[in-house]
Amino acid sequence: MISAMAKTEEQKYRVIYSEEGFEIRFYPSAILATIYSDAKSYKQLAYPGFRKLAGYIFGDNESETKISMTSPVHMDFNNSGSSMSFVMPSSYNMENLPKPDDSSVILEKTEDLYVAVMQFKGYASDDKITEYSEKLKNLLNDKGIKYYGNFSYLGYDPPFKPFGRRNEIIVTIEWSEENYKN
Repeated sequence: MISAMAKTEEQKYRVIYSEEGFEIRFYPSAILATIYSDAKSYKQLAYPGFRKLAGYIFGDNESETKISMTSPVHMDFNNSGSSMSFVMPSSYNMENLPKPDDSSVILEKTEDLYVAVMQFKGYASDDKITEYSEKLKNLLNDKGIKYYGNFSYLGYDPPFKPFGRRNEIIVTIEWSEENYKN
């Protein structure tokens, strides 16, 4: 029971601008364990991607090290392919992370990013991800905020959590904090 109550480390970010329906965040560089797939949807990517990444953090690595789960799980899917990533705990860097036994699990460091974020509740589905991506796209277009890349999904909760679920749609944006002050 204690382990179920333990706090999961969340990827660090700073909210820099809030608007009704969305917010702008700054994410400092982080290390991700990522798998790439030809899946074209949440449904096709969720289980096999999670299984491979969970294997890595549960000890399927060169030193059989167990790595703590973090949140959120990052998922990006489109017609040209998809990816799923786990954020590595902040106590790790590229030098002290064990090498994955599965060559399809890739360790990579992200750049600092500004992203627009829209939250939604309940269980994620392809329909909800499409719906909220369109809503965020429309809000950004209305505000004249330029975005690029794919709209991605962030999932924060384990599948056995039935209520109070936190899901987010994010997209990388062009942003200058000097131009927007709260």
